[in-house]
Amino acid sequence: MAKPSNSNPLTGKILLKKVKDLEHLSREEKAKACGYYTVTKNDVVRVNMMKFMNALIDAEGIQLDSIQTGNGRGGRSASYRITVQSNGNLLIGAAYTKQMGLRPGDEFEISLGRKHIRLKQLNVDDDDDNDDDDE
Repeated sequence: MAKPSNSNPLTGKILLKKVKDLEHLSREEKAKACGYYTVTKNDVVRVNMMKFMNALIDAEGIQLDSIQTGNGRGGRSASYRITVQSNGNLLIGAAYTKQMGLRPGDEFEISLGRKHIRLKQLNVDDDDDNDDDDE
């Protein structure tokens, strides 16, 4: 089993500065210099590139993981675009209806504009009806 490195791996701004200072080295040498390595019981040094790269991504503030919403199940995220199907229907999809808190049986009034379709939910308080920016 591998033993962790003697020093704690660098993180955050300290990691970014060290990597910048070591720009003449290879990625593996940078990772090792920043503490991202282990030593096996046979004294073999193994560089942990995945942890090093993830620490760099975190230090840069890049968010790769999507924020979990709902029940934790996978699936596609909403793209806010839909396409007319071959039968002429528009399918909005569960991601949008769930985000709006809609339930089966909710009714809408459809009004057609020159270049838009507006859905107005019926039997709901009109407290958020002030978003008429497209008229």
